Amino acid sequence: MFCIFVTKSETYFSPGPAPEIFPPLPVSYVPTPVPGPTSYPPVPAVSPSPQGIKAAYWPSFESFPVSSIDTSFFTHIYYAFLLPEPNFFKLNVTSLDQQKLPEFMSGLSAKNPPVKTILSIGGGGNDPNVFAGMASTKCTRAVFINSTIEVARNYQFDGIDLDWEFPETVDDMANLALLFEEWNEALQNEAETSGKPRLLLTAAVYYSSEFTTYGMPRSYPARAMAKYLDWMNPMCFDYHGKWDNFTGIHSALFDPNTSASSSHGIGSWIRAGVPPGKLVMGLASYGHTWKLQDPNINGIGAPATGVGPGDELGFFDYYAILDFNKEKNATVKYDRTTVSYYSYVGDTWIGYDDVKSIKWKVWFARIKGLAGYFFWALGYDKDWALSRQGDNILLQA
Repeated sequence: MFCIFVTKSETYFSPGPAPEIFPPLPVSYVPTPVPGPTSYPPVPAVSPSPQGIKAAYWPSFESFPVSSIDTSFFTHIYYAFLLPEPNFFKLNVTSLDQQKLPEFMSGLSAKNPPVKTILSIGGGGNDPNVFAGMASTKCTRAVFINSTIEVARNYQFDGIDLDWEFPETVDDMANLALLFEEWNEALQNEAETSGKPRLLLTAAVYYSSEFTTYGMPRSYPARAMAKYLDWMNPMCFDYHGKWDNFTGIHSALFDPNTSASSSHGIGSWIRAGVPPGKLVMGLASYGHTWKLQDPNINGIGAPATGVGPGDELGFFDYYAILDFNKEKNATVKYDRTTVSYYSYVGDTWIGYDDVKSIKWKVWFARIKGLAGYFFWALGYDKDWALSRQGDNILLQA
């Protein structure tokens, strides 16, 4: 097969922790219809498995060892991330990944109970134009698809996940629909030829199916995705962060003032035609921090002058938040409106989820009939407190 490889020269993304999403803005437009490869019939309802999906991403670039994962709290573990080559789009397995992938697979294969493993491709902070170029022609899509199947089979994964952050144009969205259609067909053909179970196909997506970011309206090809994907993972976090000059709940379940909430995002996917049983709701085991302009004004929406503890983006792991709150004797508040926590001490302000808010968010997922939930990310929890809470709710349900 002969391909002509063309990539965009522009870059638009802002670097951030993976999987990072750009700050959402209220949806205030009628989305442009996205052309797709075919006319899609109504999507049949899909029932979640009796157990429910309990997934988590393992960041290969972090130090948390696979041997420390307690698989009793999970059904699926994602390896995050591999990337396609920027010019020819074949999946690139770096020398470091060649070391980590066997360790990941062997470490999890020794676990009881066993889990399904999924290879995730992409992540936040990477050039979205590489994916746009890959998806732009049938030939380049085929190169990419075939390489993902080859790598997934070589390392004995159970599935493949795409985390393209984010398709930027109407053409990108149309090409995304074509990509998933051709990917699904290739997976079915490979399974028939090899005699092995078909690889799962999932996608990490923006929390909302339609949105405006940086003034550009976008709408996912939701019905095509529902037809060709086993499920999708709306990233229901990072609604607020260092880009805001005020404190905010970055994983709000509800927000009476804006569309920046998980309830709005999940609802938008369902309204777009995705069966609830094909949605796996994202949960955050980390928080965002700010430096208060005035320590005496310390509620949600308080003026801020920068980030607080954590990394340069104010990204603060859950276990570190608990340690910080205890060490600094911080004031901890539960906000019933957003179903989230925040703490403050001096000029430091932290928004995050704790056990109680995770409980209600998982209940929300169950009430809505979603397939389950996933955490970003493994290694951020404290003694599996958040993971255990989510698991307990599914068992009760």
